[in-house]
Formats: sequence, structure tokens, C-alpha cells
Amino acid sequence: LRPIDELRAATRRMADGDYSAKVPVPAETELASLANDVNELGAHLATTEQRRTRLLGEVTHELRTPITVIRGQTEGLIDGVVTPSPEVYAAIADEAARLQRMVDDLTLLSRADEGSLEIHLADLDLASVAAAAAERLRPQFDYADVALVVEASNQPGPLPVRGDNDRLNQVLSNLLGNALGHTPASGTVTLRTGVDRSMAFVDVIDTGPGVPAAELERIFERFYRRPADSVPTSRSMRAGRGIGLTIARSLARAQGGDVVASSAGSGNGATFRLTVPLRVS
Repeated sequence: LRPIDELRAATRRMADGDYSAKVPVPAETELASLANDVNELGAHLATTEQRRTRLLGEVTHELRTPITVIRGQTEGLIDGVVTPSPEVYAAIADEAARLQRMVDDLTLLSRADEGSLEIHLADLDLASVAAAAAERLRPQFDYADVALVVEASNQPGPLPVRGDNDRLNQVLSNLLGNALGHTPASGTVTLRTGVDRSMAFVDVIDTGPGVPAAELERIFERFYRRPADSVPTSRSMRAGRGIGLTIARSLARAQGGDVVASSAGSGNGATFRLTVPLRVS
């Protein structure tokens, strides 16, 4: 009975939050499989707990900056150290809006994780949706001296898909905003649409610093940030809160599509591809 007792002891330790508990693997085949399963469960729970702890720390860090700005400005106004002005009130309002966006984004991610994200599908032309999203953001590109080029589709006519117009616009806004945040002045961001087998796609191609192969998946992790020297200094604040790509991928997958990244490496720019299944007539 010793192997059974060891299994019980390990599961009790895991139930108490000690995910480092390990079970010696006995010689018996069936018990060995069970012991391996328990050990794998412990490792999975430990990884989940590490992610939860890291996420909590990252959220706390992200919230601290706007709260500090708001508190500093309001206390300065109360003490008379800061002179009331439209600029001061605008700064407070901007930081409050930043907090609201962060809360909204985290709520969206939580719903996506739970599978409770609301998606309202309709017949859409993905090429038109993409072109409209680019035009809405064009003033930001003009202000940053970054060219925004919208190329014709490799498929004549519309790109028929079943998608959620609002959610697709959110995906495209995040991808275009990410490209803008990583492209230096006088650079170019290209939006290209087309068809690849059964999928309609939108490529967002930038002339930024590129992404090393080892980071092509990590950049979709929550709050993952590229090393500081990989983002143009004048654009570093535009690189976002570290969850834009996570949200983009979650929203795309909720509609049967995906967002993937590719890059020829450092110094060669990056391409982010949104895919959505073509609508079958």
C-alpha cells in the first residue's frame, strides 16, 4: 500500500497549495501511469500559479503609473502647488481613460478565457473592413510621419467572411497600433488583404526592428514587452500596454480565425497576419 499512501500524501499537499509535491514512480505499470499523471498535474498547477502571480504583479505595475499621475495632480491642485488649467485637467482625464481602457481590456481577456465572449457574426467584406480601419487611424500615422499604404487584394472583388464587425475592427486597430508603435519616423506600414486557401487574410507589415524567431510566440503573451532597444525611442510609449496582441489573437480565434507573426529577424520588420474563414456561399 505504500505507493497508494504516497499518492494520497502528494495529492493532499497539492490541495494545500504545495505544487512541488512529487510522487516516486513505482514499478507497477498501472500505478506508474497514475504517479506520472499526478506529477504532471502538479507541474501544470505550479506553472498556472506562477502565471497567476506574474499576471497579478504585472497588472499592479500597469495600474500604478496612471494612479500615481492622477493622485499627484489632484493632491497638487488641493495643496495649491499645481495651478488649475485645461492642460492639468486634460492630463487627469487622459490617465483616467487609460485606466478604463486597461480594465476593459482585462475584462475582455477574462471573458475570452472563460469562453463567454460575445461575438455577433454577420456577413462582411473583410477587405472593406480593413480599409476602413486603416482610414480611421491614418491621422495617427500622418502625425507620426509613418506612411500607411493600403494595397489591393490578391483576390478580385470582396473577401466574404462571417465575422463580428466591431471585434474585427478592434483586432485591426490593435495590429495597426502595434505596427505604428514599432516603426520609426519615415518608415512604412503596409496593409495587404487577400485569400490563402480557405482563409481570407489581412497582413499588417511594418519596417520596424523586426522580431527574433524566439519571440514570435512570446509577443502574444499578456504584458510581454520587447527589450527597450527593440522599440524606436520616440515611439516607446505608443507600443501599448503589453496586451494588445493578446487581445487581437483572442478575438480572432473567437471568430474561427487567428493572428500570427512572422519576421526575417532583427532589423527586417515584421508581418502580423489576421485570418478569418471565407464564407461559403
